[in-house]
Amino acid sequence: MAAFARSKIWALALPLMLGGAVPAAAHHSYAMFDMRKTAQFEGTIKQFDWTNPHTYIWVYVTNAQGAQETWAVEGGSPNALSRIGWSKRSISPGDKVKLEVHPLKDGRNGGFFNKIWLPDGRLLEQTHEGEPGGPGGVRQLNGGIPEKPASE
Repeated sequence: MAAFARSKIWALALPLMLGGAVPAAAHHSYAMFDMRKTAQFEGTIKQFDWTNPHTYIWVYVTNAQGAQETWAVEGGSPNALSRIGWSKRSISPGDKVKLEVHPLKDGRNGGFFNKIWLPDGRLLEQTHEGEPGGPGGVRQLNGGIPEKPASE
């Protein structure tokens, strides 16, 4: 009888345990971003959120009409970024940067982070699953922010 009761418990518990894994994997979708396009812009870091499950970079950007807008840029997890050389101090409020993102499909001010050029010559990169080019990271470049970021 005890063996039968244990098998019933496992029969009920196993689908619940496996079913719980589906939502965890599903939230890592890039569906809201146009991963076939990139957009580049300059701005000033407002805030850098080094939080799970994803980092966020808030950037002040001056639009074509001269008005200041705030862009929200999503990045990888702190764990993934720290493995390629990032830290919570990699960027700071007030940093003048040039960014490359995969823009939001709906046209709002935001995107998924790809690269950041810093004035001190660092290039901060991230690659995500499925993107060619290997792991991203932190590289030192000569000359600070390039006039026109080269596609690498």
